[in-house]
Amino acid sequence: MLSVLCEALDSPSEMFKTPGYFAPLLSGLSKVFVSIRRRQFEQVKEAVPVIINVLKDMSSESDEGDTDYDDLLNRSIGIASSIQAVCMKLEGKVNEKLRALLGLYVLQIMAFVSFGMRDRVPNRLGFVLQLCHFLRYCSLSYIGLITGCDVDSITTNTYGDDGGDHTGCFSYVNHGAALAVIWGYISNEVAQAAEEDLATIKATLSSNQIRRWQALGMLRNIFSCVNLPWELKKQGIRFILFILDGKISREFNDENVECSTYVPCLFAALQAVQTVIIFAPDAALRKNTFDAMKKILADIPTSLRLDTLMALIKNSDSSSMTAIFIDCVRGEMHMENCQRMSTQRQIIEEANNESHSTAFWNAAVLELVELVLRPPKGGPPSLPEYGDAVLSALNLYRFILMTESMWNTNWTGVLSKNNLQKAYNEWLLPLRTLVTGIMAENQKDCDQLALDTICALNPIELVLYRCIELVEEKLKHAT
Repeated sequence: MLSVLCEALDSPSEMFKTPGYFAPLLSGLSKVFVSIRRRQFEQVKEAVPVIINVLKDMSSESDEGDTDYDDLLNRSIGIASSIQAVCMKLEGKVNEKLRALLGLYVLQIMAFVSFGMRDRVPNRLGFVLQLCHFLRYCSLSYIGLITGCDVDSITTNTYGDDGGDHTGCFSYVNHGAALAVIWGYISNEVAQAAEEDLATIKATLSSNQIRRWQALGMLRNIFSCVNLPWELKKQGIRFILFILDGKISREFNDENVECSTYVPCLFAALQAVQTVIIFAPDAALRKNTFDAMKKILADIPTSLRLDTLMALIKNSDSSSMTAIFIDCVRGEMHMENCQRMSTQRQIIEEANNESHSTAFWNAAVLELVELVLRPPKGGPPSLPEYGDAVLSALNLYRFILMTESMWNTNWTGVLSKNNLQKAYNEWLLPLRTLVTGIMAENQKDCDQLALDTICALNPIELVLYRCIELVEEKLKHAT
């Protein structure tokens, strides 16, 4: 009977691909599961991917308020109850493996429930509450879910160290794990049903930097998922601000190499957060997301922060986001400069040491400026499309030039004759030719597009000419 039901679920004709067709079959599976007498784990393991594929297809086609899809979700939760009933009859290793499989299934259903809610949280609380009751039975805790440790554990218990062929089937397990915690953050009732305390979760993440980075890595699944509503992404951003608020422990110093292994995870999290800043529909969410991004950057050791920002800039297709990241670099450089200015003695010592280099005051920042003003593909940058990034890069270059001149230092190498000539001939003069040409062309027209283009280029022209003046002045005295 189990194989017959799985075949019916797995290969329906196009005309029968509706929730109403699948619902009775899922109810049938619930009854068959509890009647299995041997090889329970193996048989349930074969059937679960078929169920999940059905729910995945139906979730992509459902609309809010679709009662047939809601009925399908209820029956999928009924299957979880049947699997739990089977578990309770088993002992030892088989019980452990089937509970792990149940955990993976419940997390996948948690994702499907969240996909279907659109922006109305109350409509899905009932489903979430039912799913939360399975978490403790499967030995899944909020801290284990948000860090991914419990997901790794139940995946290994179910499929072994190699993971088997589960990837396609349980593609939303990490999403479900992060969402389970976010639902507890949204609703006290959900957290109580899961027997969890969010204050304890915050304290744990605040005091353990590795776990905090693991949590950020898991949360990226929410921000990068196109199927999730903005309401859940907004709550995910609030959760980041929640765990990064107040006093947090940063046990890794700049000499500790272990933290570098987590940089790819943090980079991926920042890229996902970036998509929220770009596409969020309201200003308040964009502002909160920007604040969250700055807090994540601040949690990265200083020695790795510039490399992270450089990687974000190189991989960004958005001029506005590139400008934001460049402004972050300038802010970090200003902060370092203020720290050096805190004691006059330190300033004097460092001013007499031109070879001095810090995390941000080094030659890499000039590479960043060149990346924007002289793109790798050749030629000057595209204007006015890339205007935000160009303006930020020019402001950064001017800031470096003026600061190094003021303190009579050359930590970045910006004042060396070769670098001054390179900036002048390869960055600034070609950009001036481009800007003046576009300005002249648009001044002939009186339409709105021409006026908008001139307005966009005016601040670029102003900073560009100031940079040219500064470089020409420095070249007069360069040796």
